[in-house]
Amino acid sequence: MLPLRSCRFRAYAGFALAIASPLAACAGGEPAATAPAGIEVADAGLATPESVLADTVADVYLVSNINGSPLDKDDNGFISRVTPDGQVENLKWIDGAAPNVTLHAPKGTAIRGDTLYVADIDCVRRFHRVSGAPAGETCIQGATFLNDIAVGPDGAIYVTDSGLQAAEGGFAPSGADAIYRFAAPDSAARPLLKNAQLGAPNGIAVAPRQVVVVTFGSGELFQVATDGSKIPVLPASSRQLDGVVFTSDGGMLFSSWGDSAVYRVTPTGASSRMITGIAAPADIGYDPRRNRVLIPLFLDNKILIRDVGGG
Repeated sequence: MLPLRSCRFRAYAGFALAIASPLAACAGGEPAATAPAGIEVADAGLATPESVLADTVADVYLVSNINGSPLDKDDNGFISRVTPDGQVENLKWIDGAAPNVTLHAPKGTAIRGDTLYVADIDCVRRFHRVSGAPAGETCIQGATFLNDIAVGPDGAIYVTDSGLQAAEGGFAPSGADAIYRFAAPDSAARPLLKNAQLGAPNGIAVAPRQVVVVTFGSGELFQVATDGSKIPVLPASSRQLDGVVFTSDGGMLFSSWGDSAVYRVTPTGASSRMITGIAAPADIGYDPRRNRVLIPLFLDNKILIRDVGGG
């Protein structure tokens, strides 16, 4: 991997996070290297894939498919199972069209024990990790666009609300921007941070003493402090950030629609555009066993599987 430019992050709370001097400075200058082709899953029936999650126990990738508009309660969303070699094992493993299954526009996913959590507009739906059977749901009053989910080290569930609603010609802010936390799977959601000015929170990653969020509307990366305050890390830009994941070496990856890229931050704080030339990279996943980034291409109905590599 060739770095785009010599950009540095500073260590913060045990993880390399951006200094206030913009990472935007890394978005220009000499071209970034594009990672090797890897594996592409295309022409396989995927329909508006929004997220990819590695189930490390089953050793399979779970792909959430919106299958239409991200806000339509049409009960036609589905979850696919894809093997690490890129074969679609079961296209509609969990299917909103099936009896007794409700799944409208699934977005972010996370696993806690044998439960799969799925963000679906205004509810977090639960399914059995092995069978895919419905296992309950928690709906959040006032939520309009639940987007990504993460599980904390203590087992708590975190979910973002991008605060969007349908409008003529597309979407408009609803003012519901928030990060919610469930202390237990079936408990009520409590807002960890709720503010109409959060910039459409999208991807979320949680580690000990850390909650990291990227925003799509304002193109920011920030931390949520223990007291619920917002700690700016990467300032606002037109970068349209979507997914964010921690890597097993202590680094981080995040995706950008505005730059058509996946960024990498190493444990020492060096940053670069690791993969470029990819349109609409949505909620990326990470396979720690193989050190891979899993990239859903929202507009192209396919996913890319790429090695992260070293340094």
